[in-house]
Amino acid sequence: MNGLKMRRPTPALVIAMIALFVALGGTAGAVVTAAVPLAKRALVADNAKKVGGVTAAQLGGAAAAAGAKAALAESPAGPRPASTAAGLVTIKSAPASVGANGANTFSVACDSGQKVSGGGYASGGGLVAMLGSAPTSDGSGWTVFVGDLTGSGSSGSVYAVCIK
Repeated sequence: MNGLKMRRPTPALVIAMIALFVALGGTAGAVVTAAVPLAKRALVADNAKKVGGVTAAQLGGAAAAAGAKAALAESPAGPRPASTAAGLVTIKSAPASVGANGANTFSVACDSGQKVSGGGYASGGGLVAMLGSAPTSDGSGWTVFVGDLTGSGSSGSVYAVCIK
Protein backbone atom coordinates (compact mmCIF):
# COMPACT_ATOMS: atom_id res chain seq x y z
CA MET A 1 0.00 0.00 0.00
CA ASN A 2 2.55 2.53 -1.14
CA GLY A 3 4.71 2.19 1.94
CA LEU A 4 2.01 3.06 4.52
CA LYS A 5 2.13 0.86 7.61
CA MET A 6 -0.63 0.24 10.08
CA ARG A 7 0.64 1.35 13.47
CA ARG A 8 -0.37 -0.09 16.80
CA PRO A 9 -2.33 2.14 19.19
CA THR A 10 -0.21 3.75 21.85
CA PRO A 11 -0.48 2.57 25.45
CA ALA A 12 -2.04 5.90 26.41
CA LEU A 13 -4.87 5.39 23.89
CA VAL A 14 -5.52 1.84 25.14
CA ILE A 15 -5.74 3.01 28.78
CA ALA A 16 -8.00 5.93 27.83
CA MET A 17 -10.39 3.64 25.92
CA ILE A 18 -10.58 1.19 28.83
CA ALA A 19 -11.33 4.04 31.24
CA LEU A 20 -14.04 5.36 28.92
CA PHE A 21 -15.80 2.00 28.62
CA VAL A 22 -15.61 1.38 32.39
CA ALA A 23 -17.06 4.83 33.09
CA LEU A 24 -19.91 4.42 30.62
CA GLY A 25 -20.63 0.86 31.72
CA GLY A 26 -20.72 1.83 35.39
CA THR A 27 -23.24 4.61 34.80
CA ALA A 28 -25.44 2.43 32.61
CA GLY A 29 -25.37 -0.37 35.18
CA ALA A 30 -26.39 2.00 37.96
CA VAL A 31 -29.30 3.34 35.94
CA VAL A 32 -30.60 -0.12 35.06
CA THR A 33 -30.41 -1.38 38.66
CA ALA A 34 -32.27 1.65 40.00
CA ALA A 35 -34.87 1.79 37.22
CA VAL A 36 -36.03 -1.84 37.23
CA PRO A 37 -37.77 -1.77 40.65
CA LEU A 38 -39.42 1.54 39.75
CA ALA A 39 -40.71 0.12 36.46
CA LYS A 40 -42.12 -2.94 38.23
CA ARG A 41 -43.95 -0.74 40.73
CA ALA A 42 -45.35 1.47 37.94
CA LEU A 43 -46.89 -1.50 36.17
CA VAL A 44 -49.09 -2.28 39.15
CA ALA A 45 -49.76 1.20 40.53
CA ASP A 46 -52.34 1.80 43.20
CA ASN A 47 -54.27 4.10 40.85
CA ALA A 48 -54.57 1.34 38.25
CA LYS A 49 -56.26 -0.81 40.85
CA LYS A 50 -58.66 1.99 41.77
CA VAL A 51 -60.00 2.54 38.23
CA GLY A 52 -60.53 -1.16 37.62
CA GLY A 53 -57.83 -1.70 34.99
CA VAL A 54 -59.06 1.04 32.64
CA THR A 55 -56.16 2.69 30.82
CA ALA A 56 -55.47 6.43 30.75
CA ALA A 57 -56.32 6.56 27.04
CA GLN A 58 -59.71 4.96 27.67
CA LEU A 59 -60.45 7.40 30.50
CA GLY A 60 -59.41 10.40 28.39
CA GLY A 61 -61.50 9.28 25.41
CA ALA A 62 -64.61 8.86 27.54
CA ALA A 63 -64.14 12.27 29.16
CA ALA A 64 -63.63 14.01 25.80
CA ALA A 65 -66.75 12.42 24.33
CA ALA A 66 -68.84 13.43 27.34
CA GLY A 67 -67.47 16.99 27.22
CA ALA A 68 -68.24 17.39 23.53
CA LYS A 69 -71.76 16.07 24.02
CA ALA A 70 -72.39 18.50 26.89
CA ALA A 71 -70.99 21.45 24.92
CA LEU A 72 -73.29 20.74 21.95
CA ALA A 73 -76.30 20.43 24.27
CA GLU A 74 -75.64 23.87 25.82
CA SER A 75 -74.70 25.62 22.55
CA PRO A 76 -77.45 27.63 20.86
CA ALA A 77 -78.93 26.32 17.63
CA GLY A 78 -77.98 27.91 14.34
CA PRO A 79 -74.72 29.09 12.82
CA ARG A 80 -71.68 29.31 15.08
CA PRO A 81 -69.28 32.24 15.28
CA ALA A 82 -66.05 32.05 13.33
CA SER A 83 -63.51 29.74 14.92
CA THR A 84 -60.53 30.97 12.90
CA ALA A 85 -58.85 34.31 12.43
CA ALA A 86 -59.85 34.28 8.75
CA GLY A 87 -63.48 34.75 9.78
CA LEU A 88 -62.57 37.71 11.98
CA VAL A 89 -60.52 39.71 9.43
CA THR A 90 -61.89 41.61 6.42
CA ILE A 91 -60.16 43.83 3.90
CA LYS A 92 -61.92 46.98 2.70
CA SER A 93 -60.70 48.93 -0.32
CA ALA A 94 -61.59 52.03 -2.31
CA PRO A 95 -60.32 53.37 -5.65
CA ALA A 96 -57.84 56.25 -5.64
CA SER A 97 -56.67 58.42 -8.56
CA VAL A 98 -53.97 61.07 -8.55
CA GLY A 99 -53.61 63.72 -11.28
CA ALA A 100 -50.36 64.42 -13.15
CA ASN A 101 -47.60 65.45 -10.70
CA GLY A 102 -50.30 65.74 -8.04
CA ALA A 103 -50.74 64.41 -4.54
CA ASN A 104 -53.85 63.59 -2.56
CA THR A 105 -55.11 61.98 0.66
CA PHE A 106 -57.40 58.95 0.46
CA SER A 107 -59.25 57.06 3.20
CA VAL A 108 -61.21 53.85 3.53
CA ALA A 109 -63.40 52.98 6.52
CA CYS A 110 -64.09 49.65 8.21
CA ASP A 111 -67.63 48.43 8.81
CA SER A 112 -69.44 49.48 11.97
CA GLY A 113 -68.08 47.74 15.07
CA GLN A 114 -64.73 46.91 13.46
CA LYS A 115 -61.28 48.32 14.22
CA VAL A 116 -58.49 48.82 11.71
CA SER A 117 -55.22 46.92 12.22
CA GLY A 118 -53.32 48.01 9.10
CA GLY A 119 -53.62 49.35 5.60
CA GLY A 120 -51.84 50.76 2.58
CA TYR A 121 -51.97 51.67 -1.07
CA ALA A 122 -51.75 49.36 -4.09
CA SER A 123 -50.79 51.04 -7.35
CA GLY A 124 -52.71 50.07 -10.46
CA GLY A 125 -49.92 51.32 -12.71
CA GLY A 126 -47.57 54.24 -12.95
CA LEU A 127 -44.98 55.46 -10.52
CA VAL A 128 -46.56 56.52 -7.23
CA ALA A 129 -44.96 57.46 -3.94
CA MET A 130 -46.84 56.77 -0.73
CA LEU A 131 -45.84 59.72 1.39
CA GLY A 132 -47.89 58.85 4.46
CA SER A 133 -49.92 55.94 5.83
CA ALA A 134 -51.74 55.81 9.18
CA PRO A 135 -55.01 54.84 10.87
CA THR A 136 -57.74 57.45 11.01
CA SER A 137 -58.03 59.42 14.25
CA ASP A 138 -60.92 57.29 15.55
CA GLY A 139 -59.27 53.95 14.58
CA SER A 140 -62.10 52.86 12.29
CA GLY A 141 -60.28 53.28 8.95
CA TRP A 142 -56.98 53.88 7.15
CA THR A 143 -55.63 57.01 5.45
CA VAL A 144 -52.84 57.30 2.88
CA PHE A 145 -51.16 60.28 1.26
CA VAL A 146 -49.88 59.46 -2.26
CA GLY A 147 -48.19 61.46 -4.96
CA ASP A 148 -47.80 60.87 -8.73
CA LEU A 149 -44.24 60.76 -10.04
CA THR A 150 -44.96 59.97 -13.72
CA GLY A 151 -46.34 63.33 -14.81
CA SER A 152 -49.32 61.62 -16.44
CA GLY A 153 -51.49 60.65 -13.45
CA SER A 154 -51.86 57.35 -11.65
CA SER A 155 -54.57 55.21 -10.17
CA GLY A 156 -54.75 52.45 -7.61
CA SER A 157 -56.61 51.58 -4.47
CA VAL A 158 -56.34 52.32 -0.79
CA TYR A 159 -57.09 49.39 1.54
CA ALA A 160 -57.65 48.73 5.24
CA VAL A 161 -57.37 45.47 7.19
CA CYS A 162 -60.29 45.40 9.62
CA ILE A 163 -60.85 43.14 12.64
CA LYS A 164 -64.29 42.28 14.04
